[in-house]
Amino acid sequence: MRSVATREDIRDLILDAADRLLARYGYRKMTMDDLAQEVGIGKGTIYLHFPSKEEVVLSHVDRIVARLNEEQSKIARVCGDAPARLRRMLVKRVMFRFDSVQHYTESLSDLLSALRPNLLTRRQRHFEDESRIIAAVLRDGRREGVFEFRDAATTARTLLTATGALLPYNLSARELGKREDVEAEAVRVVELLLNGLLARTDSKAKRNGKR
Repeated sequence: MRSVATREDIRDLILDAADRLLARYGYRKMTMDDLAQEVGIGKGTIYLHFPSKEEVVLSHVDRIVARLNEEQSKIARVCGDAPARLRRMLVKRVMFRFDSVQHYTESLSDLLSALRPNLLTRRQRHFEDESRIIAAVLRDGRREGVFEFRDAATTARTLLTATGALLPYNLSARELGKREDVEAEAVRVVELLLNGLLARTDSKAKRNGKR
């Protein structure tokens, strides 16, 4: 126990344990004692890193989004045309979240209903962080002459809202369906969104088979 408690990744170990306990018990039934036992440390050690059970779980949600944003930023920086990057990013935001909570039997909203006010505040911040990454790729596409839109920030928020219907907030991963079905639906939605963004000349060329 002592050797585990001195590891630099103790915070991640606690969040990993919280993920397993949320799937096993849900937020209301999970306790700090459960967390300590799951990690194999004293409860006091958890309080050195997190002031409350609520903060443990909110930090777990933060970590999911932070890891997603790291992936999104990598895609945004790679070489390639903007539509291809944006397509990958919008599908990724759906599937990454699906994969992160597919072992939960409840939706995130149901699972974390006791945290709703703070969770909504966190989600708004996550939404803004994601929209900034998406907006950068939209601007790239406009410079390339393949996208048409008035405002990058507003368009990015619209794209995130449109794909948000497929995120496991109001439905559990099981209710959303099989992974391959969710991914296929995400691809269909994203293709429709991208078609609406393509510049008119680009759309005409695409219909003529030139792209």
